[in-house]
Amino acid sequence: MLQQDGNEDTEDVSLFDTEEETTNRPKKSKIRHPVASFFHLFFRVSAVVVYLLCDLFSSSFIACVVTIILLLSCDFWAVKNVTGRLMVGLRWWNHIDEDGKSHWVFESRKASAQESKTVSEAESRIFWLGLIACPVLWVIFAFSALFSFRVKWLRNLRPGSLNLHAVVIMGVVLQGANLYGYIRCKVGSRKNLTNMATSYLGKQLLRQSTGDEQTS
Repeated sequence: MLQQDGNEDTEDVSLFDTEEETTNRPKKSKIRHPVASFFHLFFRVSAVVVYLLCDLFSSSFIACVVTIILLLSCDFWAVKNVTGRLMVGLRWWNHIDEDGKSHWVFESRKASAQESKTVSEAESRIFWLGLIACPVLWVIFAFSALFSFRVKWLRNLRPGSLNLHAVVIMGVVLQGANLYGYIRCKVGSRKNLTNMATSYLGKQLLRQSTGDEQTS
């Protein structure tokens, strides 16, 4: 979903939308946007719970599949357009210019030293924990579904299991797209991502070589 080949450009810009009154508010651990924090976790956690306990919620397999898809879609929209902007000052989006060229934009609020104190540590933890943990769960579900698909195919594959596999793939794609987009907003361009990885590996190699020299 975040292909950036050929006719697509990306740009990292500061978040222009500062409608929230962020000035003159101290940095606190309390949650300043309780509604946004609630719905940031509600849709994605509910989708996981329905997926795991769909047999208990309803005897209709189709109803469970539709419910999970609706929850995943609501989660994608809410996280992409609302919770990221309110909770951590980040947003990513796409627009088409007059020439029909696609542009991916990754925004981050570049606040002053005074405004940087307005970020809620509690909201930041909630945002990133939910953003990272749930896609990891869907990846685990994908591997589990792949294994079960092979086993059921050897036996007698049920038609409903195909729909369940499609739901898992949708969960990985939608929540993985938000995770990738917000990492780009937080870190910056692909070059910055590469530089961070290179710097981390360099530090690890330096520590290892220093430790070897000390032991020798």
